[in-house]
Amino acid sequence: MTHFSKRFLTVGSLLRPAELLKYKNDIEHRDDITYPFYEDLPGYLEVEEEAVKDIVAKQVAHDLCEVSDGEFARSLWHLDFAWGLTGIERFIEESGYRFYEVDEDGNQQDFETRRDIGLKVTGKLSGKNHPFIDHYKRVRRNAPEEVAVKHPIFAPGHLYIELLGQGAIGEGQFYSDLAVFRQDLITAYKEYVKEYADAGGTIIQLDDCIWASFVGDSDTIHLDSMDADYSYFNKQELAEQLLEMNNAVADYAHELGLKVYAHNCRGNYASRAFTDGAYSEVAEYFLERQRYDRFYLEWDDERAGSLEVLKVFQDRPEVEVVLGALSSKTSGLDDEDRALSMLEEASQFFPKERLYLSHQCGFASCDCGNELTEEQQWAKIDQGHEIAYKFFGE
Repeated sequence: MTHFSKRFLTVGSLLRPAELLKYKNDIEHRDDITYPFYEDLPGYLEVEEEAVKDIVAKQVAHDLCEVSDGEFARSLWHLDFAWGLTGIERFIEESGYRFYEVDEDGNQQDFETRRDIGLKVTGKLSGKNHPFIDHYKRVRRNAPEEVAVKHPIFAPGHLYIELLGQGAIGEGQFYSDLAVFRQDLITAYKEYVKEYADAGGTIIQLDDCIWASFVGDSDTIHLDSMDADYSYFNKQELAEQLLEMNNAVADYAHELGLKVYAHNCRGNYASRAFTDGAYSEVAEYFLERQRYDRFYLEWDDERAGSLEVLKVFQDRPEVEVVLGALSSKTSGLDDEDRALSMLEEASQFFPKERLYLSHQCGFASCDCGNELTEEQQWAKIDQGHEIAYKFFGE
């Protein structure tokens, strides 16, 4: 019997069932359809509804104290939110994002993702009437009243960088003035958050994997996730802009009574990574100064650096940390001794009573999912409960 632990949490995404993936695979290769695609793909909505109902029930059965829709309504962890904003449209790019994988000999190899990642800004932004509101309501209907529902969305700062990198804003575009765009983006997110709160939402999670791009000694940052000739930006100036946008949305959500979580990641696509970098190199910006209530952080391997960086929260008694010491990218169970050791070490720098355990990321940041089976996914989730119970005693 698995011991349930309220100190074990999941990041959000879970492996999609085969029947739902039939529609998702169709979406990936078409740009003649309009988000959320339900009217273009007969039967899609009904299959998604049933899949979400089932995945919520499975999360409850596996004793998760906070549940999501497994991101079953999304093709990718981030872009679906952008597609749902008024003023943004999707298209199929000539190439996908560039991730990497390590072969059997330890050599790093390039890995290209799906290509329906193009974004263009066609009009004034608005976050009103976003399809994600109905997606949240569906989860809330299917979850028991005593189980909390959290709602992950794309962090505004990361969306800003995504659009900068694609050349979708700036000179010659609908928004030629970047300062005006940033303000409109904040307003659009506030409109969305207001409708989410009005719908009964209580927890919003801002997912963000852009921070690792700021690692290094250079004063500039090069947005090079795809094959394109990107401009260079001043790193400190850009970081300040991201902080301003993310904190503006977090502050507004707090005004409305919401809890605000954040997930920081180095990329997770079909068990591949996007970038490296230790948290210590960006702690001043992305840990110390972002006004979130809970940080989901990655420590599934050595790339994150020393856990001592958690000292950055010593003057923030409101902050909780979720230690991503387990891996969602691997098919086998995690090293229990390593996870327990990391939790023990983390508690030397951060109060144990505000510490949690999770996998470093979700199991399916894109709909293709990581390279493991659903059975292996749930076994890893049950193991997470056991490890957390051993360490926390609850």
